[in-house]
Amino acid sequence: MTFLYILVPIAVVLVIIAIWVFTWAVDSGQYDDLDGPAHSILFDDEDPAHLAAQPEEKPTPADEPKDLEASAAESQDRDNRS
Repeated sequence: MTFLYILVPIAVVLVIIAIWVFTWAVDSGQYDDLDGPAHSILFDDEDPAHLAAQPEEKPTPADEPKDLEASAAESQDRDNRS
């Protein structure tokens, strides 16, 4: 009978911890997209349709001057054609 004095509080503490972990998981978005990871394994990484569905990466500051130079060269080519 004395073991109940130990096991009941331990069980209550474990239930409280389980409820807290579950609410944390729901609040942090762990259950937002249940089908996405399961379907993403079916796509080929090199498929253009699959790559189009992925968000575009923001250019790094090192890439920006290259983009500006390329756009300036393209605009000069357009001006020379007309």
